[in-house]
Amino acid sequence: MRLVSFVFKGKSELRLGALAGDRVIDLAQASQGTLPCQMPAFLEGGQELWDKGARIAQNPPTNAAVSLSDVLLKAPLPNPSSLRDFIAYEEHAKAGAERRGEKLNPAWYELPAYYKGNHREILGPEEEIPWPYYTQKLDFECEIACVIGKKGKNIPPEKAGEYIFGYMIFNDVSARDIQAREMSLRLGPNKGKDFANVFGPYLVTADEVDPRKDFAMKVRVNGEVWSEGHFKDHYWGFAMMVSHVSQGETLYPGDVLGCGTYYKGCGLDLNRWLKPGDVIELEVNKLGILRNKVGQPEAYREINYKNQMAGAR
Repeated sequence: MRLVSFVFKGKSELRLGALAGDRVIDLAQASQGTLPCQMPAFLEGGQELWDKGARIAQNPPTNAAVSLSDVLLKAPLPNPSSLRDFIAYEEHAKAGAERRGEKLNPAWYELPAYYKGNHREILGPEEEIPWPYYTQKLDFECEIACVIGKKGKNIPPEKAGEYIFGYMIFNDVSARDIQAREMSLRLGPNKGKDFANVFGPYLVTADEVDPRKDFAMKVRVNGEVWSEGHFKDHYWGFAMMVSHVSQGETLYPGDVLGCGTYYKGCGLDLNRWLKPGDVIELEVNKLGILRNKVGQPEAYREINYKNQMAGAR
């Protein structure tokens, strides 16, 4: 299935849908209310609900399908229960170390590193990407994210695939200048990442794709191809990511794990920077095209609290 979250134009109620060509099937309506209206409840419902959704998506009643032109697609999972983002590509990790005048830490090969992102600031396809006042270097990252469908803890890598519900494109938007300042303190990223995470355009169930073969990736800015890559070039795969996160803690339906970008899948690796009004398109085979426009920056102000600390103590 290709699942979406959508609203009817002129309305605000978020609905769960399945794509069928150029039409969207309202799954709650098509099931006469036996399927939930929104994505989180569907994920938590388990295999029986998923199978029912798949059957309806394959043979929908005519009164439950509407034209894509009548709806607005939102992030497939606009309210994930958590967000973690990895750095899964060796060449991207090496490039980052080289920019810092370092060699890649050998510990990078011993465990898949990740940070916890802001799961409250989620955007979807065609939504404008904000440009915060504290950055002069706004950037994108072309990533793939998996969505967890089943609760689990201490999951072995060979069982990890059973916990992945599906995959979607993830644009991990970054403020590179403040990110560098934060991470020089051996913490973060915080303000470097937490203002915008973009998912979409839809969530493809795991039974329809093979990440090792299917996920060719491409970045276009204003129609110009900036880079191409493939998920198969990763060092850490989703099985290891899922297994590692689950050690000593519980994964839940609706948790999102991003893989990080491939080498040159971001402006930082390319030394090319976004401008206000740019249109970014991230294309991944079988996952669609995630398209967003960059907003206008606010007047730049550096975050520096040194002179404010005396009165705040």
